[in-house]
Amino acid sequence: MGGSSEENKKKNVNGSGAGETMRAAPRVPVPEARPFLDTFRANLKETFFPDDPFRSVVRERGFGRRAMAALRYFFPFLEWIPSYRLGAFKSDLISGITIASLAIPQGISYAKLANLPPILGLYSSFVPPLVYAMMGSSRDLAVGTVAVASLLIGSMLGAEVSPTENPALYLHLAFTATFFAGVFQASLGILRLGFIVDFLSHAAIVGFMAGAATVVCLQQLKGMLGLEHFTTSTDLVSVMRSVFSQTHQWRWESVVLGSGFLFFLLLTRFFSKRRPKLFWISAAAPLTSVILGSVLVYLTHAENHGIQIIGYLKKGLNPLSVTSLNFTPPYMMLAVKTGIITGVIALAEGIAVGRSFAMFKNYHIDGNKEMIAIGTMNVLGSFTSCYLTTGPFSRSAVNYNAGCKTAMSNVVMSAAVMVTLLFLTPLFHYTPLVVLSAIIMSAMLGLIDFPAAAHLWRVDKVDFCVCAGAYLGVVFGSVELGLVVAVAISVLRVLLFVARPRTTVLGNVPDTAMYRRMDQYATARAVPGVLVLRVDSPIYFANASYLRERISRWIDDDQERTAAKAEMSAQYVVLDMGAVGSIDTSGTSMLDELKKTLDRRGIQIVLANPGSEVMKKLDSSKVLELIGHEWIFPTVAEAVAECGFVLHSHKPGMAMGSAPSGHENIV
Repeated sequence: MGGSSEENKKKNVNGSGAGETMRAAPRVPVPEARPFLDTFRANLKETFFPDDPFRSVVRERGFGRRAMAALRYFFPFLEWIPSYRLGAFKSDLISGITIASLAIPQGISYAKLANLPPILGLYSSFVPPLVYAMMGSSRDLAVGTVAVASLLIGSMLGAEVSPTENPALYLHLAFTATFFAGVFQASLGILRLGFIVDFLSHAAIVGFMAGAATVVCLQQLKGMLGLEHFTTSTDLVSVMRSVFSQTHQWRWESVVLGSGFLFFLLLTRFFSKRRPKLFWISAAAPLTSVILGSVLVYLTHAENHGIQIIGYLKKGLNPLSVTSLNFTPPYMMLAVKTGIITGVIALAEGIAVGRSFAMFKNYHIDGNKEMIAIGTMNVLGSFTSCYLTTGPFSRSAVNYNAGCKTAMSNVVMSAAVMVTLLFLTPLFHYTPLVVLSAIIMSAMLGLIDFPAAAHLWRVDKVDFCVCAGAYLGVVFGSVELGLVVAVAISVLRVLLFVARPRTTVLGNVPDTAMYRRMDQYATARAVPGVLVLRVDSPIYFANASYLRERISRWIDDDQERTAAKAEMSAQYVVLDMGAVGSIDTSGTSMLDELKKTLDRRGIQIVLANPGSEVMKKLDSSKVLELIGHEWIFPTVAEAVAECGFVLHSHKPGMAMGSAPSGHENIV
């Protein structure tokens, strides 16, 4: 066998008849052609259904069993409710009551942040958690209103409609925006388009959330300073101008009361972080602040001395608001825009939080299923006087630390809110707004993640720029601008990676058959006469021209280097295609042109480790025939070994790459 192979190699070198032998048994076979519809169906399934969500349904036998499996998919509570036990309920009861103590004051606070009646914060903590408990796949997510979405709704709607001059229209637009947010979120899940949310990278979310938290804190200066008139803009310059232009209206009573409660809230958080078992201290602190603040105002009649209070809160459960949705111009497009933007932010936060706690407890949540659940609860919420909700991190962290077992904790929280709505709302009459501002500020300070930003700087400077761009866009522009900047920088990075892929020179690690990057492995050595290049990206229309020029520059650099050292220049260019997952017609045309260009320079192009998709495209475009099966190898080591054999066997004065085709070019 060895002698026969050696003989074939020599025949190949001399251009005599071996070409047919090599083509008959190619080293890298071309996969069999598949019908276009089969390929299209497989690619479509991999794009939109990579997790094969209905495999549990298909496995079942019989219509009834399949119907139950389908119901369990869309209503995950059917999976755990049959085996639900008293022990789990005790844990969920404690968790539910704990997060209710946090949800009630936060709900009221965030509703004020959105320029909505405070009672809507309680409404939004009653219906949506019930819906999520049935449809959500996370055991730890605690559903409710969030500060960033509240601020977005307030700033985007407030820019067009005044919540004080036209409160009814503003309220109807808030419900309409929530409806469109829910429709958009559920549509993403149903159409399996959850990957769109992935364009909000971790770095972008860190910067955006920190910027939004900063803006929210700045907005609370109105309550902390006791100001009655405040700018509707959210950027730093406008807020600071509004604050310092009204120094004569600052109320020392509000400053003292707000600072005291803010210090109390931050102190309880500090203790809870130092001793995780005392998490309940931080969780109960907001409600404790509301109670203490209300009692203090009631006893001292502070409302008569410049301390603003919540006032009357209507008793009773959520009234229907289906007829309040506004689908008529000119405000419908405002509601659509607000709903889509806030919906994306709410999805990104809810799914990120759910995945984080699922990882801690070692279970899986389906992102698309979560989108359907969150979208459905917002659609139904818009029908029942609720505004946008998702899974906030602070509430979910309390739920997790309290030892929740299932989504039943959301049901318990909802029941606690229901009791509050039916019987306890008059108790909030004297709650000072400055306490709500302190609650919001303490929650927002936890979203400014300095360690995460420092980690981004150490690991990846580009990711840090994404984070900083999102933060500065929010703080000095607007929340919407920050979101656009974050997504734009992230997408730009992806486009740059595709348009300017990395190409590196590989060298042989001595005494091995391995070829590694020479700029990384100091021991790797170049092979005389052979230039090995690795392409680290699919070859598309966006990078085909760049790759052709970059490969030519690598060859020119190699020739300059070898000429300076009086060494043999590259006669073969081996392209390691292992990382080239796919190629389009522009890519095949680029290889065609590169082959012809290198032929004119007396250099042979060699491909190593091409994938099946690449081989199909090369074969269909006839580029494979142009390059020749004999110059396609399964590994870089085999390609370099063959090139080395030809280099040592070629006729003096002949071009290195000319032998296999039988043509002789004068050097």
